[in-house]
Amino acid sequence: MVLVSGRFILSGCLMLAGAVAARARLPRGRELGLTALNGVLILGIGNSCLTVAELWIPSGVAALIVTTSPFWMVGIDALLPGGQRLRAATLAGIAIGCAGAVMLIAPQATGVAPNSRLWWAFALLQFANFSWSFGSIRQIRLQTQSHPIVNGAVQQLAAGLAFLPFGLVQLGSLSWQPRAWLAALYLVVFGSIVGYSAYVYALEHLPVALVSIYTYVNPIVAVWLGWLFYREPFGKMELFGMLVIFAGVAVVKRFSRPSAPELD
Repeated sequence: MVLVSGRFILSGCLMLAGAVAARARLPRGRELGLTALNGVLILGIGNSCLTVAELWIPSGVAALIVTTSPFWMVGIDALLPGGQRLRAATLAGIAIGCAGAVMLIAPQATGVAPNSRLWWAFALLQFANFSWSFGSIRQIRLQTQSHPIVNGAVQQLAAGLAFLPFGLVQLGSLSWQPRAWLAALYLVVFGSIVGYSAYVYALEHLPVALVSIYTYVNPIVAVWLGWLFYREPFGKMELFGMLVIFAGVAVVKRFSRPSAPELD
């Protein structure tokens, strides 16, 4: 956890330093507070829950479960003022995706107690999906005059500072091996500065349905890397569950329209 918060603090500070040097407009007042809150929802809660869940289940399975986040986006958007009302076809797509998520858990859940870490991981990932989706929709609807990359820097710094106390609790058990720090540095550059900046920029310039395409790519890469380096299990049931989730997401996106532009 300390590496997660440290990663966001470092990347946020570096990006904000670059923004100040370039004399870019920084969010202020109410805009600053809402942008920071969205960062805590998206990165702080979303990534922290994912980090804990991956201690309990294979990273590939966790990444596949995260592909249900578009369902959360559609559902949350429908509940918010001005959001799109759910159609029967959209509800059918959500049901298909949920069935696919169950298929991912089923092979490992056979004979597992209801209070096992497997089910806790599944619930934690769904909460992560909710928080990430809610924060993303808030950011889409937030009227801001700052550049999306600057907003992304503020969000990362806010998320890192908000969860730093939780990370410090685990400081004593932190691995100081060079591989861990190289991995953290990689995430700072490509996961935060490059990847998340691109995500925030896309949120403010593209429809939600198009932005959420990233959920199709991430799990494929995660599953392949998990199998390649750690030989994490991935069989026919996992593959079929992944295809079912993708089918559900496709149905939801087919019958979804852009949401309302404002949310405070």
